[in-house]
Amino acid sequence: MKKILPFFSYLFHPIFIPLLGTFFYVLLDNHYFSLIQCVILFLQIIIITIFLPITFFYLLRTFGKVDTVMLSDISQRKIPLLLQIMLFSVLIYKNITAELFHGLYFFFLGGIFSTAIAFLLLYAKAKASIHMIGMSSLTVFLIGLSIHNQINTIHTVAFLIIMNGVVASSRLVMKAHTNKELLLGFLCGTIPQGILLYFWL
Repeated sequence: MKKILPFFSYLFHPIFIPLLGTFFYVLLDNHYFSLIQCVILFLQIIIITIFLPITFFYLLRTFGKVDTVMLSDISQRKIPLLLQIMLFSVLIYKNITAELFHGLYFFFLGGIFSTAIAFLLLYAKAKASIHMIGMSSLTVFLIGLSIHNQINTIHTVAFLIIMNGVVASSRLVMKAHTNKELLLGFLCGTIPQGILLYFWL
């Protein structure tokens, strides 16, 4: 089991969470999206939340600022977290606006708040699990989509809840986090998303 668990840290790496959230939004939202709208939306998400961060990661690694994609050291987290805040801000300011993609806008806004909290915690020498921020944010967002569109997604929600536990176990097995850091990440992810549900449900 210990050999299998690390796989989930890569499968549900935070870099994929925006894409998964967008997928659930397009799948479950009652707003009609044309094929062209979907293609453009997913291209924007892939470029801004996957390709650009990967490019910056390799740039930072070239300059010796980071060593692995897991960003285990506190000192290595500041620049990537700031970068994520900037990219998410550009995304919701230019592309995913509240008028066009209402629920998805608040998902990314919650992501900005969660990342900002994780960034500020670094100055208190506290390391919140970014994996848990991503998984818990996605879970709350899916619950919100289910309520907003009155769709029964109990099985998918249950699966994500289980995956929260699996990913947390994975991070422990890899000795990447303590229980406290996993709890901090979980709270950083759930609280902003939970508060923002009030504004779009």
